Amino acid sequence: MIQAEEFVEAARNFGFSWYGGVPCSFLTPFINYVINDTQLTYISSANEGDALATAAGAAIAGKKAVVMMQNSGLGNAVNPLTSLTYTFRIPLLLICTLRGDRRLKDEPQHQLMGQITDKLLENMAIPWEYFPTEAAEIPAVLQRATTYMSQERRPYALIMRKGTVAPYALKRAAIPTRNPGTSSNTNLNQNFFTGSKEQRVYRNQAIQEILKHTNLENTVVIATTGYTGRELFASGSQPNHLYMVGSMGCASSLGLGLSLARPDLQVVVIDGDGAALMRMGNFATIGTYGGSNLIHILLDNEAHDSTGAQATVAAGISFAKIAEACGYGITIAGDDLSLLEVLFTTDSQDKPKFAHLKILPGTLDNLPRPNLHPEAVLQRLMTHIGSSLAK
Repeated sequence: MIQAEEFVEAARNFGFSWYGGVPCSFLTPFINYVINDTQLTYISSANEGDALATAAGAAIAGKKAVVMMQNSGLGNAVNPLTSLTYTFRIPLLLICTLRGDRRLKDEPQHQLMGQITDKLLENMAIPWEYFPTEAAEIPAVLQRATTYMSQERRPYALIMRKGTVAPYALKRAAIPTRNPGTSSNTNLNQNFFTGSKEQRVYRNQAIQEILKHTNLENTVVIATTGYTGRELFASGSQPNHLYMVGSMGCASSLGLGLSLARPDLQVVVIDGDGAALMRMGNFATIGTYGGSNLIHILLDNEAHDSTGAQATVAAGISFAKIAEACGYGITIAGDDLSLLEVLFTTDSQDKPKFAHLKILPGTLDNLPRPNLHPEAVLQRLMTHIGSSLAK
């Protein structure tokens, strides 16, 4: 058994200062130790996939990040592990607990995952080893992990068995508190609806308007997967653009991590209704942790446009009210393009901003796909923002 301090301080010496995840009782000492240290960052996410994507955003900014999760939640992280960190080559250190360990009697819901955790990691091309149980083992484990992460720029996993880490008490508030102050979003969701679907614009028109409010030098624009990323590329490929080609629903969590790690940048996330519905829990994480440099824009055509325009359930959903309830500083909704002007020019009192813009389904004729590999797109972005992760 080791002390939480022994691992976290050794990891700090290797440059790890950013932690995120979803709790497991095996991980409690680590989480408590990191929260207690004001020089370290811990982000508590709604699910493991969002935790992984948020840490990936921090890694893009140059932070060495650790993602902690129970193996029962590893399934929630499969998609971003296979289509985000693998595709874009983003190195993260994973600590995955081993519930359902063959050596121990555990709850029935952990039995199968306990048998396949190692195989699941291997099938995702993620090398792993068991978490160290002796303090003397820690430096060598971290050296192997960081060497792989540096050379391959992909995740490395440590599987933690029960009883590996001694208890450690929490001494600080686990979640940041926010002063509600004067709400900037009162009645704004009602000001921009024309009441006529014919007055709505197409996605590419909305993207063009968004880009008018972004600055190449200090703004990063992240577009969700599908037609949104492709239309952003078609608008004129720029080094401050990132086109999500997978990990549906993770654009906002990636943007959160990047915006927190780089408060000097404005991070604009262009989301879709299908993607937002898929990972709506991240609204609460953004509302809790996000700052005013994060602008979250949801373009809602009430359809999964790129897969055949199948309807989503967005027609009856007030995303702006959800964002307001989750703690965003400004929430605006409507079908009038002028709401974007208000979004970008209104002060949000150090809180994230949100706009829900209803648009028409459909896309450009002969819509191109990005002609750069996702890894090249990300490297271009990291070079542009001066990230230490850039080659």
